[in-house]
Amino acid sequence: MTALENELKAFIIETLNLEDVTVEEIDSEEPLFVEGLGLDSIDALELGVAIQKKYDVRIDAKNEDVKTHFASVRNLARFIEQSGKEG
Repeated sequence: MTALENELKAFIIETLNLEDVTVEEIDSEEPLFVEGLGLDSIDALELGVAIQKKYDVRIDAKNEDVKTHFASVRNLARFIEQSGKEG
């Protein structure tokens, strides 16, 4: 588990006000939506905007890769790291 993954877990909890969830309870590989953490489309929009602001990355909702990027904490961390290298 990377430092960025832990940071993202805390950020997700804080941004979405997930009061009953701790960083330790979120598996980096578990899905963020539906059967995993159980986030929904409203959470996705809120989280996407917050991530763009905090990490200065561009998320194109029309890009097919967005679903892959938001599939898990680990994928999201990879996306942020790669976006930082490109910018």
